[in-house]
Amino acid sequence: MILTVTLNTALDITYKVRSLRPHASHRVSEVTERPGGKGLNVGRVLAALGHEVTVTGFTGGATGRQVGELLAGTPRVEDALVPVAGATRRTIAVVDTTTGDTTQLNEPGPEITPAEWAALQETYERLLRSASAVALCGSLPPGVPVGAYAQLVRTARALAVPVLLDTSGEPLRRGVAARPDIVKPNADELAELTGSHEPLQAARNVRRRGAYAVVASLGPEGLLAHTPDGHWRARPPVRAHGNPTGAGDSAVAGLLSGLVEKLPWPDRLARAVALSAATVAAPTAGEFDRPLYESLLDRVTVTTEAAAA
Repeated sequence: MILTVTLNTALDITYKVRSLRPHASHRVSEVTERPGGKGLNVGRVLAALGHEVTVTGFTGGATGRQVGELLAGTPRVEDALVPVAGATRRTIAVVDTTTGDTTQLNEPGPEITPAEWAALQETYERLLRSASAVALCGSLPPGVPVGAYAQLVRTARALAVPVLLDTSGEPLRRGVAARPDIVKPNADELAELTGSHEPLQAARNVRRRGAYAVVASLGPEGLLAHTPDGHWRARPPVRAHGNPTGAGDSAVAGLLSGLVEKLPWPDRLARAVALSAATVAAPTAGEFDRPLYESLLDRVTVTTEAAAA
């Protein structure tokens, strides 16, 4: 079983409009609703790849109940979300079908009490005991300590469960110091963390700070990996067009599934890049265009990068 943790779960709502214009009324042509938050997106992609997944995090209120109802219909995904008094947030993506551009609106999460945070930690440790790997994903809701991910990384390491961290800002900085197996920042997060805009040098810096391996997302340019086994650049064969929401989450699912399956790094990176591009072509986060994924997988270019100085 692969475990994913989403401390700031959401109900993802996607609106499609013909042309998005400021200060104007819009007729929505299509609405979709899905369980959301980065870890839930990762879990749904892992399940679609054939892995058994358990998802945990916080859920509350009417929106939280709706997230639970939607999860109940997802094969190979077990709901272990922890109930809280506050209401689960909503995220709204408005897709301009003429340009393909997406505008994202993210509500704040619920206020988490110390007792609720303690309940999550207890659930997390119990689930880890039967997990083959864990992904810690996304932002922190109000009330959760800024060092929360560092604490969760240390718990996973104590139980010898490989852990991937995908967050940003101060939670990422503290989490890296706890020595996760993989961190997956995007280029902006990597630069913010290290002060360097040269991705390979920045990735090396993050490894020095504690991460065992760093995989940086470079958007449509693919992924850059700095690991103890080598340094690679993985590029998609074509530029994907569509909704980029959730593309990074699919990359995490590719990396984590490759880790569990003990694939060599180039194969993990090729899977992650193909999944990411196929997610851009899908209508909503947490889904991917399977025929496109399968057609891209053997065409992703993975090359060795020279070590940063």
